[in-house]
Amino acid sequence: MAAPGARGASLSGLLPAQTSLEYALLDAVTQQEKDELVYQYLQKVDGWEQDLAVPEFPEGLEWLNTEEPLSIYKDLCGKVVVLDFFTYCCINCIHVLPDLHALEHRFSDKDGLLIVGVHSAKFPNEKVLDNIKSAVLRYNITHPVVNDADASLWQELEVSCWPTLVILGPRGNLLFSLIGEGHRDKLFSYTSIALKYYKDRGQIRDGKIGIKLFKESLPPSPLLFPGKVAMDHATGRLVVADTGHHRILVIQKNGRIQSSIGGPNPGRKDGMFSESSFNSPQGVAIADNVIYVADTENHLIRKIDLEAEKVTTVAGVGVQGTDTEGGEEGDKQPISSPWDVALGTSGSEVQRNDILWIAMAGTHQIWALLLDSGTLPKKSDLKKGTCIRFAGSGNEENRNNAYPHKAGFAQPSGLALASEEPWSCLFVADSESSTVRTVSLRDGAVKHLVGGERDPMNLFAFGDVDGAGINAKLQHPLGVAWDEERQVLYVADSYNHKIKVVDPKTKGCTTLAGTGDASDASSSFAESAFNEPGGLCIGESGRLLYVADTNNHQIKVMDLEARTVSVLPVCKSDSAVVDGSFPREKQKTVPKVPKSAPHIGLPPVTVHPGQALQLRLKLQLPPGAKLTEGAPSCWFLEAEGNEWLLQEQIPSGDIENISNQPAISLQIPTHCLSLEAVVSVIVFLYYCSADSSACMMKGVVFRQPLQITSTQPACAAPVELTYAF
Repeated sequence: MAAPGARGASLSGLLPAQTSLEYALLDAVTQQEKDELVYQYLQKVDGWEQDLAVPEFPEGLEWLNTEEPLSIYKDLCGKVVVLDFFTYCCINCIHVLPDLHALEHRFSDKDGLLIVGVHSAKFPNEKVLDNIKSAVLRYNITHPVVNDADASLWQELEVSCWPTLVILGPRGNLLFSLIGEGHRDKLFSYTSIALKYYKDRGQIRDGKIGIKLFKESLPPSPLLFPGKVAMDHATGRLVVADTGHHRILVIQKNGRIQSSIGGPNPGRKDGMFSESSFNSPQGVAIADNVIYVADTENHLIRKIDLEAEKVTTVAGVGVQGTDTEGGEEGDKQPISSPWDVALGTSGSEVQRNDILWIAMAGTHQIWALLLDSGTLPKKSDLKKGTCIRFAGSGNEENRNNAYPHKAGFAQPSGLALASEEPWSCLFVADSESSTVRTVSLRDGAVKHLVGGERDPMNLFAFGDVDGAGINAKLQHPLGVAWDEERQVLYVADSYNHKIKVVDPKTKGCTTLAGTGDASDASSSFAESAFNEPGGLCIGESGRLLYVADTNNHQIKVMDLEARTVSVLPVCKSDSAVVDGSFPREKQKTVPKVPKSAPHIGLPPVTVHPGQALQLRLKLQLPPGAKLTEGAPSCWFLEAEGNEWLLQEQIPSGDIENISNQPAISLQIPTHCLSLEAVVSVIVFLYYCSADSSACMMKGVVFRQPLQITSTQPACAAPVELTYAF
């Protein structure tokens, strides 16, 4: 429903005016000139005879973080509204969230601004409200979120990629759209000037929206999505990254919290414990009363001095970096989404913890922070404080190479150090390639240990198979821990909900604990259950293995001698909040075809009963673009009015590789009910731009008329379905 006197709208209606604005902004020199250009643009758009009006939210949608469903033309009237079209698995969408959080801190609904997340799912599981609830909790989303499971608003506005931000005026009128990540300055400029523009005209209402945060309905729990754990071997204390509470906990053996640093809200502040803050911290490492923290969503490495009770920043500048080389002093060096840290020793003669190894998930690399002057393999002397790339090209790959800078990782998320001979390496849980890799501390060579496959570009070689080397299969492992006494490596096989053990001598990988079900059970190793465990560490001289059981909001304790699992009593299992189990997937239904999808009519083809007609896809992506990893690019067959044609057919399939596209086999029935029919091949492609700043969903429909004859023709050539996006 659009506002009275308004015209129905899609984002394409804004394109000419906004494109002119953005070209003009490139020529502007001062901020005042830029602000004036935006103001003049608003005068132009606001002066149109009819508004470009956004459609109303469909009735019956599920909402989070609100007291009741919202209406654009009732509740949001008089507000400047930012619609965030997102899907919770999309890393680009996750990178936009800090910008939205910052905008919410600057302007509230009382100021006339409201952000609404429009969750438009890629995957069937993402349509389930319970799973969206977990994402809302995990990413600390505090604005209203609507589950537009059928992407109704997405289709009406002809949104084409994740993330897309759409800015509305106080009449539900379209003002701006921002596609992809990295538009923080424009987001702040456009919204702040829109607020001023409409306040000057008396069109902003300061009425408060009924917000009811989902997280406030949860029972209190000491832990929320704990990501990583580390052991202080000198004192037996456990350090926990209480990721969902944005804090670091120091816990005694009995589970009693000794120190709580940061939280419960996200922030980025150094200082004394009482004033410091973090944002979704992950990796932790401790030695000599000092804790190093991968402050993931702040893109920082932090240092906690337990004696001085003080937090400082030792690497990063507080915003996401794109540098893949490094070399600057730590607090001047931009970094991107550090996920784990491990203390180690450089090539100096004195053995001491003088290097902090960093799993830099955001740039798919392993970095090093020099805690003292020292050397790295194939590097000259480096001064204290230098933060530099050690291994990984920055390309997202499963590429092993003797030259560390030519190797490729895919979102490395866990680190463990084995400094002793013959290993002298870092073990890396490389989550997106579903492998464990090693990085030599002698020369930086990157080698395969278990999981994945040999093709460095295939990041889909996952599974749950015990075996040796490449025959073993993991699924998105997030954590590793080295057992120096037994000379084995423990792996948090996160998406298989298991703890596995790897013998690096034989490359054998076997399940140690966990049934494989996403559940919660503390029993024997064989009967215990985890829910996406994310971090591991060894304790009690190798007798215990501590597990950050992330989605169970617990720390579990595995007794490696008694082979039992228990829960550290800092978090009681009956107060844990867990993700709902995924429902059994129903048979695929054809998604709604985007309005912008072209319909291509093909010349008729003569076929005969019993013939197998081959339809070959020949789709071409824009230069540099690639299929979105894990997204369900697919094809469907339809024969409207001639459904008999598709009986006993394979009606749909996946498109996993653009360079090896599927051939669709259409078996013409032996008994045909008509001599003419039309079969449609509907294609949905999910792909990312060359710089991975935006992900798109595109569609195309091929209509193939069939003329059925009893005369058997010569062998028919395959029909090529060709289209360039």
